[in-house]
Amino acid sequence: MTELDVAGQVVELVRRIAGPDAQAEVAVTRHDLALTRFANSFIHQNVAESGVSVRLRLHVDGRTAAGGGSLVDADGLRALVERTVTAARLCPPDPAWPGVTPPTAVRSSGLLDEDTAYAEPDARADRVRAFVDAVGGLEAAGYCRTSYRSGAFANSAGHTAQGRTTEAAMDGIARAGGADGVARLCTDRLADLDGAALGARAAGKARAAADPVELPPGRYEVVLEPAAVADLLQNFSWYGFNGKRYAERQSFAEPGAAQFDASVTLVDDPLHASTLPYDLEGTARRALTLVEAGVTRAVAHDRRSGAEVGTGSTGHGMVGASTFGPIPRNLRLLAAPEGGGRLDGGADPAPGALVDHDTAALVAGMERGLLVSDFWYTRVLDPKSLVITGLTRNGVWLVEDGVPTRAVRDFRFTESYPRMLAPGAVLGLGRRPVRQPDRLDGVWWEAPPLRLAAWNFTGGASG
Repeated sequence: MTELDVAGQVVELVRRIAGPDAQAEVAVTRHDLALTRFANSFIHQNVAESGVSVRLRLHVDGRTAAGGGSLVDADGLRALVERTVTAARLCPPDPAWPGVTPPTAVRSSGLLDEDTAYAEPDARADRVRAFVDAVGGLEAAGYCRTSYRSGAFANSAGHTAQGRTTEAAMDGIARAGGADGVARLCTDRLADLDGAALGARAAGKARAAADPVELPPGRYEVVLEPAAVADLLQNFSWYGFNGKRYAERQSFAEPGAAQFDASVTLVDDPLHASTLPYDLEGTARRALTLVEAGVTRAVAHDRRSGAEVGTGSTGHGMVGASTFGPIPRNLRLLAAPEGGGRLDGGADPAPGALVDHDTAALVAGMERGLLVSDFWYTRVLDPKSLVITGLTRNGVWLVEDGVPTRAVRDFRFTESYPRMLAPGAVLGLGRRPVRQPDRLDGVWWEAPPLRLAAWNFTGGASG
């Protein structure tokens, strides 16, 4: 049975068990995930899982409940429907039920690579070997993963949708003494992961980060590499452009206001890569411009949050949306346009503190500041203004007269992320975005390096 056959069968069971007036929506997803981990420069684990999930939400007699399972035989599907109907009858009335998605066209992203979908362990191991060989004797650790999703959706209004997608990602570090260098990349095809290039980048940064000096806390001009920018995008997604938080007035977002620098355009673009073309409610996914040339334009909604504020769903229905809210999970910070005055048209620099031309061009314009590779352990202090505290990681360098001169010990910082991208705060954007993998496959953040006027470092990493 195909995923669509399973979804249709569940809808029919709901009609027979709960009655013809019951509203139901069913998402069926097959997910194959394989992960090859390495540490101490050796592969120590290769794991793979394959499973099917069936998620049912129904509305009967004014009450709503949801259930899920992994059994797709007749008995398993019937049990799923029966327990979800029973749960609905025990739930309180749901006057805010937004109804199910009406029949609409869903455009497939067409992003499927067979070699990635059915990749053997040897294919991932080849990338790991190339990474380890490229670090030149340094200690290496990380992972290479491949993912395949095939899914279908059906509801009681007659709406259906289908899709397939693949993803590959690699995340690795190289260690030289006590210094680490990192390289990450998320792609649609395993063939696009160059383990040697990523290993050389991580090793170059690790060697350049040796013998760091300690600088006093304070406000420094910074260039953030894509890994650090990804942390900004992730927090914007969870706390800023979340429709539930916006409706509850817990978001900084003010649609129509120029809250960001004019160089900033943020787009949630799920069909750009690695995602199914519909959400958990069957709504077609599409590109959603959240910020356009500095002006906040939209926040993400599922059907319920969209109905509460008088708009429709933006295609962001997801597990947990009723609790955490609908979250844009494929956020892109659009790069600066080509032809906008590159400082240098030459080749990328040799691996070191500066690993690509984009970052080198931004650093060249700094009189004195810091080059920051990565953020980690970031936590929200104030959701409304999105004040974040966290640590730098995997390399920080003092930049003087456009040249990284010394590695610097890690800092703790406390800063409002929206304020850091406010009008006049962005001094430069790179032109080559890099897609960064998230802990969850199918979730990613894409950004070029970013030069900002100031960043507030409050102390050392141990402070």
